[in-house]
Amino acid sequence: MKNSDWKEVKLNEVGFVGRGKSRHRPRNAEFLYGGDYPFVQTGDIKASEFYLSTYSQTYSEDGLKQSKLWNEGTLCITIAANIAETAVLTIKACFPDSVIGFVPFKDKSDVRFIKYSFDILKLHFQSISQGTTQDNLSLEKLLSINFTLPPLPTQQKIADILGAYDELIENNRRRIALLENMAAGLYKEWFVRMRPHGQILPTNAETGLPEGWEVVRFSDFIKLNRGFDLPDEKMEEGICPVIASTGIKGFHSSFKVKGPCVTTGRSGSLGTVIYEDRDSWPLNTSLYVKDFKGNSPIFVYYTLKELNLETFNSGAGVPTLNQNHLHNLKLPLPRKELQNEFEQITVSLFNQIKTLQEQTGVLRRVRDRLLPRLMSGELGGA
Repeated sequence: MKNSDWKEVKLNEVGFVGRGKSRHRPRNAEFLYGGDYPFVQTGDIKASEFYLSTYSQTYSEDGLKQSKLWNEGTLCITIAANIAETAVLTIKACFPDSVIGFVPFKDKSDVRFIKYSFDILKLHFQSISQGTTQDNLSLEKLLSINFTLPPLPTQQKIADILGAYDELIENNRRRIALLENMAAGLYKEWFVRMRPHGQILPTNAETGLPEGWEVVRFSDFIKLNRGFDLPDEKMEEGICPVIASTGIKGFHSSFKVKGPCVTTGRSGSLGTVIYEDRDSWPLNTSLYVKDFKGNSPIFVYYTLKELNLETFNSGAGVPTLNQNHLHNLKLPLPRKELQNEFEQITVSLFNQIKTLQEQTGVLRRVRDRLLPRLMSGELGGA
């Protein structure tokens, strides 16, 4: 039961609330972008776990002039496209008017507690935002909602408990990113710059490639196949990853492809390449490697990432990857021994990533069980 000192408040009673700014039209004017100022969008917020430090675009000086730079510690709240997604800035950043910024009054609210309040209320915000064309959560709607807040010391205590899990999750995310960058950097050094172990290899005068390498067509490199149908109502709880165009959608009791499984988006979202060492079920929105043709699966994974497959869109409306457009693409192919040596090194990095991902999954589950109980005042001391 909540104590009597938990109060119903409006968001603007415990902090400053304002919309982001992006006044210039058209919004995509080239001179607005490419500078030093992070420009955070709704997709960046949705992709963040809790804290936001990565972004897909930057503003120039001109971009900043028609926008606003928000400080670290601002809570970003999406009100269009992805409704009620939230993240706390760890950097100074601009964002458009599809994002609302919340800056807590230091004597009234803890930004982490407000973030957790949004996590609890997300479904409610999404339900009241449904429209006839595009879902939208207006500033007026947001300011009409009551938030239940305890006194500031209690907010801080609850946020400290939950925040300890999110800090560990964020640390794991940074470690995973570091390991991924190490593996990607090794691929580029060995197979793009063609300097394995930092060595300059003797080249073939005819091909310009290191001795033992060859130029092959994509169709001779690997064979891609379309994934398999699996309606949501037929998914049965299990341990086999179900892989959609952008990531793992869930887990099923059976599989279609023995691990390792390498996939890329076929329809709806292109360019996302996924490596999964477990037996998996790639969905029909993806393409999976049916035949590696003797090539290292991890080498194939990085080669597909290097190809920027999103540029091979053949769909007039929905983005679609037509693998026929890839068949005659020519690729430099290193000898198999070098591929396997690369795999032996990177598989240890992949194993570390997998361990961190599993730890993160446990942390999320514990945090998510605690979240409603702490935020409702159910647990003692809250």
